[in-house]
Amino acid sequence: MAGHSKFKNIMHRKGAQDKKRSAMFSKLSREITVAAKMGLPDPEMNARLRAAVLAAKAQSMPKDNIQRSIDKASGSDAENYEEIRYEGFGPGGVAIIVEALSDNRNRTATNVRTAFSKNGGNLGASGSVSHGFERLGLIEYGAGAGDADKVLEAAIEAGAEDVRSDEDGHEIWTSVDTLHEVAKSLESALGEAEAVKLGWKPGTEVEVRGDDAANLMKLIDTLEEDDDVQTVWGNYDVPDEELEKLA
Repeated sequence: MAGHSKFKNIMHRKGAQDKKRSAMFSKLSREITVAAKMGLPDPEMNARLRAAVLAAKAQSMPKDNIQRSIDKASGSDAENYEEIRYEGFGPGGVAIIVEALSDNRNRTATNVRTAFSKNGGNLGASGSVSHGFERLGLIEYGAGAGDADKVLEAAIEAGAEDVRSDEDGHEIWTSVDTLHEVAKSLESALGEAEAVKLGWKPGTEVEVRGDDAANLMKLIDTLEEDDDVQTVWGNYDVPDEELEKLA
């Protein structure tokens, strides 16, 4: 399992799906509101909002919820969320980027720092690890979308930059500017994506095993469970046999 990846095949994360779904909707909603507030409330005219709406649709968020989140941006009761990015190192020297939307910077910083320190990592200064990543668009498809050749062909046709396929599914990377167009083109070739979002692609990956792998999974779980944390990215590669032991 590489990078920031989907954990859906790890048995120890199967529980509490409904709770996770409600937390996920809340995070998607927050991102839509912030994106709409920062630019025009029209997804066609606001690339970040477009990506946020695509991400919400990919997770089957109801249209009414999406529209409500957009409308909330212009309302007087809209919370003021601040975008914060934390960078640090996890077990095994793994580089980790945490993206948060918070209405209380002190609370979020304390929670993130505690998560790192309790799980064998340490929080670094801003810029301490992001130089090892590239900011790109990411489109994810499940294995059911087709085999590696079919997806690669569709991705090349759509103008994507890179494709990674394994038995769990496919990751298609694009430039930030072309994310919307590539996603649209892929939808007509492969159907609806599981996720469409902005991401951090690592330049190199670090293989993690044993206790480091167990602690890393705990760290990522703890971070992802925090309401203020939107996404967690890393340059780790945990071999399948290690994941089986953890399950």
